[in-house]
Amino acid sequence: MKLVLLFGDCAVGKMTVGQELCKITDLRLFHNHMTIELVLEIFGSFHQDAILKLRDVVFEEFSKTENYGMVFTFMWDFDEQEDWDIVKTITDTFEKVNADIYYVELDASLEVRLERNKTENRLKNKASKRNLELSEARLLNDYKKHRCISYENELPFKNYLRIDNTNLEPNVVAKMIKEKFSL
Repeated sequence: MKLVLLFGDCAVGKMTVGQELCKITDLRLFHNHMTIELVLEIFGSFHQDAILKLRDVVFEEFSKTENYGMVFTFMWDFDEQEDWDIVKTITDTFEKVNADIYYVELDASLEVRLERNKTENRLKNKASKRNLELSEARLLNDYKKHRCISYENELPFKNYLRIDNTNLEPNVVAKMIKEKFSL
């Protein structure tokens, strides 16, 4: 089994790259907003404990299957120990079944991310982003408040790839990931 952790800042293109990667591999996509949107709909607000518990159930049950693997997309605030702990919990689940784990960090300019924040694919898959004014305000707030780009040599992982996808199409990025890790 394989687990591709695809992370980066808001609107960097994680979900779209994940969709493209799944088209050219046997990986399945689990993007972070699959649980966020569900919890927002049910609770009427962001409820982090429910989101984390739902994700944990998906990871645990998926790791028991015969599936080739999963792409999971998320924002990682490198200044928050809680985010490091969440990544550790996810990887521990898959390491128990001897999964190969790959870490892919996407980076793009703020200007490009502001444009990507409005794309049809993003709005179709993430209901909470459809209020563009609010979504853009959250993106800018997250940009100021969170460090979602790692420092050079900060990540100690053997299977790690960082891609500046500012000027790259999602299918090109997906192909780069597939080739780098022989997926």
